[in-house]
Amino acid sequence: MEPIALAIGSLPLLLVLILLRVPIGLSMLVLGLGGSWLVYGSAAPLLNQMKTLAYSQFSSHSLSIVPLFLLMGQFAAVGGMSQALFKAAEAFIGHHRGGVGMAAIGACAGFGSICGSSMATAATMAQVSLPELRKAGYAGGLSTGLLAAGGTLGILIPPSIVLVIYAILAEQNIAKLFAAAFVPGILAALSYMLVINLVVRLKPGSAGLVAPIPWAQRWAALVAIWPVLLIFVAVIGGIYTGVFTPTEGAAVGAVGTGVLAWRRGGLSRANLRQSFESTAAGTAMVFMIVLGAAAYNTFLALSQMPQELASWVGAQGFGPYQVLWAILIFYLIAGCFMDSLSMILLTIPIFFPMISGLDFGLTPEETAIWFGILVLIVVEVGLITPPVGMNLFVIQSMAPGIPMKDTYRGVMPFVLSDLIRVVVLVAFPSITLFVLRL
Repeated sequence: MEPIALAIGSLPLLLVLILLRVPIGLSMLVLGLGGSWLVYGSAAPLLNQMKTLAYSQFSSHSLSIVPLFLLMGQFAAVGGMSQALFKAAEAFIGHHRGGVGMAAIGACAGFGSICGSSMATAATMAQVSLPELRKAGYAGGLSTGLLAAGGTLGILIPPSIVLVIYAILAEQNIAKLFAAAFVPGILAALSYMLVINLVVRLKPGSAGLVAPIPWAQRWAALVAIWPVLLIFVAVIGGIYTGVFTPTEGAAVGAVGTGVLAWRRGGLSRANLRQSFESTAAGTAMVFMIVLGAAAYNTFLALSQMPQELASWVGAQGFGPYQVLWAILIFYLIAGCFMDSLSMILLTIPIFFPMISGLDFGLTPEETAIWFGILVLIVVEVGLITPPVGMNLFVIQSMAPGIPMKDTYRGVMPFVLSDLIRVVVLVAFPSITLFVLRL
């Protein structure tokens, strides 16, 4: 069989394995090694490849950011920072129409600035926010829908593990990608708050009102989150200004968050061990996906499929934005079945060369960064898109009394706001590149 035919045939087979619940990293590893064997025609070249594959992937200094940001998120969770963020946001806006829901979104944004994981943000903030949303009389579907959407802010607002992986694959500067993600991340949080406001106005019975909190308690709640703001400013500000590298910034954030968790009394010996074990498990999962994607992408490169696909697209005479929209729509559909990290690792080696060869009126670096942010947004939409949105299942597991169909209905206005935001960011690249150009 021709190598290109092998590569094309492997894609539906990969999807079947994913639907059969075979771990995505293992699926890509098996298909990649098996496909390479068939292309080579013998085992010797494959054995040489396997001898160096793991080392070549994991010797990257940039990958050390992954366990550090995961550990930072673990320390933030056990240190009670999620609760402090929610209480501060609720104190100032909770008494407004839809205010408790908007406070949950604001807390998700704040927690995302020290976490870097979407599902971790959703799970952590659900523990804090769901009881308060119930107490405030919010409908079940609205509560779970807004928390699932708010969880996506965990990687839309830097630091972001997915952006780190994209930077490595596309050979871009991590700090510049973090800078470019800041404005779209803030726009996402504001658009989610707007959706909540519109929903509760159109359906007044979907949310209740809570009494205003005295100003003394508001200021006390605000003071309680200053360490979180300090850590965010130290990490992101230090990276932006070049005081330290992204890896050093991740280390500073992990240590600072750990010290804060210890000062708050949440970092007991048992919690410390649990944090390290959870970080190790999360890192192993990410690295397994990285290894599997490396093997599979090597097979695709041997088959010449990416190069042939790029040549075919160029020969069709498609405009730059036609190609871009086709790729974004593909990510939206694939996001219903795959997680964001797997999609990034699997597709960027194929799509990035195609985008790099198109003229959007931007410099090559601006095109790469703009495309990376757009991809980040659309793959995260997949986390809240039925039928297999991972954030939906995370939230549903914490609210078993709410029917899944209600959660599906509750999240759809947020998905619509995401799609509108994608259209705006495609039409106006300067929004994404604003901070970078400063």
